Amino acid sequence: MTQSALRMGAAPRVLPVSVVIASRNRPQLLDDTVASIVAGDDVPAEIVLIDQSDGLKCLDPQPARRAGCELRHLSSAVRGLSHARNEGAELARNSVIVFTDDDMTADRAWLRPLTGPLLAGEPRAVVTGRVLPGPVETPGGFVPALVGRDTPAAYAGRIDGDVLAGGNMAIARATLFEIGGFDARLGPGARFPAAEDNDLGFRLLENGCRIIYAPDAVLYHRAWRPPSAYLPLRYSYGKGKGGYYAKHFRFDDRYMLRRMATDLLLRGGRAAKRVRRPRLACGEIAYALGVLTGAVEWLISKPSASAWSAAAR
Repeated sequence: MTQSALRMGAAPRVLPVSVVIASRNRPQLLDDTVASIVAGDDVPAEIVLIDQSDGLKCLDPQPARRAGCELRHLSSAVRGLSHARNEGAELARNSVIVFTDDDMTADRAWLRPLTGPLLAGEPRAVVTGRVLPGPVETPGGFVPALVGRDTPAAYAGRIDGDVLAGGNMAIARATLFEIGGFDARLGPGARFPAAEDNDLGFRLLENGCRIIYAPDAVLYHRAWRPPSAYLPLRYSYGKGKGGYYAKHFRFDDRYMLRRMATDLLLRGGRAAKRVRRPRLACGEIAYALGVLTGAVEWLISKPSASAWSAAAR
């Protein structure tokens, strides 16, 4: 019998961490995410909801309260995932902050392995976990991003890819502030609508931090998006990634340029291999076009940074 099963029916353990969730116009998904967190073997001391919805409908705080968790549901007029995460981090009352998304559901044992290294005093680290597919909830529904590796890992310095999953991560509040937070020019709701976690992970590694991968910290990404959203979402992901690459281009350092070239070659190869699966092949092409568009647009427009983003350059 697993430790999680042994704790079924027992009072949850309250951990001194704050979970920050950004949401916009998805109240039922948000409610389900919160319900899964407070049903865990461990619960956070608080959940901070930064809600950018057109009309705020606050969740019932009683289920969280019964589990020993304070639910703070706050309206925000500013748009964008990165803005919301930064705002939530500023308002959080605990020194360890967990970020997840409003279309995730948590495994009962999720929170402790995600926060354990930080609560134990791991210096200058961020912990990220596994993201598995949830059940298909609409005909042809899909999950846009997964992390399936089942072996622990730790990363430092320059690596060949991006390993931080922003929808399943824990970080010390002080480290997030030190690094400048999420860049509000990147991420859903921004002009470059993805790669805010890639950018944060890169800056953490460049500044001597470690990224710890804890596969036991499992979230399930819900497959609620209809097939019609697939190609636009792949393009948006690519555009954000292109902006991220261009942000870190340097004349005296070709590392990020090489990263982008490798990514584009990989997309082309995948498209060729998936020619008999047209939607997937077109998805790779849409992503590659997004990367090129995002990179060119960033270099031409040189988008200005917000107060937080200025520190994130």
